[in-house]
Amino acid sequence: MTAPTAASTAAGCAAPDQAAPLPAGLDLERETVITGVVRSVQGEAVAGAYVRLLDSTGEFTAEVVTSPAGQFRFFAAPGAWTLRALSRQGNGDTTVTAGRGINEVTVTVTD
Repeated sequence: MTAPTAASTAAGCAAPDQAAPLPAGLDLERETVITGVVRSVQGEAVAGAYVRLLDSTGEFTAEVVTSPAGQFRFFAAPGAWTLRALSRQGNGDTTVTAGRGINEVTVTVTD
């Protein structure tokens, strides 16, 4: 196994760079991608926020750190999900019923 490079991972964690393009061979008719941006109530992107993916029962599934532009991405199964953002600017939750393809969401954090 090769070590991740700085270009392919977010600083400080092994998660892929959240701002990187989707993989070239991704079949969006078969895959479910939940992607979006974390924003403050003023509408500013929140960099370095931890975004957690919770299943329909509230069980923790995955976590990533947002890019400098506040972007995040998860590859998940179709269904109901909660996205929870935790940051210095505040915290916020949003829910999404994700289907196959790209599902875009915004998570707003409040003080």
